[in-house]
Amino acid sequence: MDRETRQTALATFLILAVFGTFLYFVPTIMLAVGNISPVLGGVFMGLVLIAPFAFFWLRSRSRNGR
Repeated sequence: MDRETRQTALATFLILAVFGTFLYFVPTIMLAVGNISPVLGGVFMGLVLIAPFAFFWLRSRSRNGR
């Protein structure tokens, strides 16, 4: 494993660990937001589901420029 591959693997692991920790708290946050507005709770959940794909897509676009 070369240096760049190791850095990419470490960055991916850290990103997924942080996102996984965030996912642990998502039900509580979604219920709190859902108490304000059920539609807002659904929008929040949609954003949570789209976020990792958008993040990795943007990261790959920035890495391809190098």
